[in-house]
Amino acid sequence: MATRKKAAAKKSATAKKPPTKSEILAHIMKETGYTRNEVQVVLDSLYGLIEKNMKPRGAGAFTLPGLLKIRVVKKPATKARKGINPFTGEEMMFKAKPARRVVKITPLKGLKDML
Repeated sequence: MATRKKAAAKKSATAKKPPTKSEILAHIMKETGYTRNEVQVVLDSLYGLIEKNMKPRGAGAFTLPGLLKIRVVKKPATKARKGINPFTGEEMMFKAKPARRVVKITPLKGLKDML
């Protein structure tokens, strides 16, 4: 009677879904040796720094060196206009939009090289 061989060595673990905040904290704790509270303080400080720069009176941009650049773009108001619904082909009115601030995130070279 022949026996089946077990499957070859398992492939390296790949992430099936994005990590949760707890998983991120646990990973940083393991890598750095810091306590959970110390890691949480660092992340809270980073959040606060980003928020300070993104507020209306802030710089309007924040760069995480080597990873990404976050910036605020001011979009002007648009008037109501007529247009054609691309799905039905019927004419319709598009509503006016007020002026607004939107967030744009640009990946930097370090992040692009990870792919």
